[in-house]
Amino acid sequence: MTTHQPITTALRKAILDSGLSYLRIEQETGVQRASIMRFVRGTNSLRLDLADKLAVYFELTLTQAPRRKG
Repeated sequence: MTTHQPITTALRKAILDSGLSYLRIEQETGVQRASIMRFVRGTNSLRLDLADKLAVYFELTLTQAPRRKG
């Protein structure tokens, strides 16, 4: 069974698990490292376009969960 998690959780996990510095992620994605730091700490959210850039960079995909019956 596939476990579904919120997009923000998956993105934070990918950033932290990558072992990459925020500077390197910034250089490779164009997303400011301050924005990445605030997002990972949970003090700010990311705009959708920035989250999309990071998701593409970390090769994350969005899948639709099966609908619940009822």
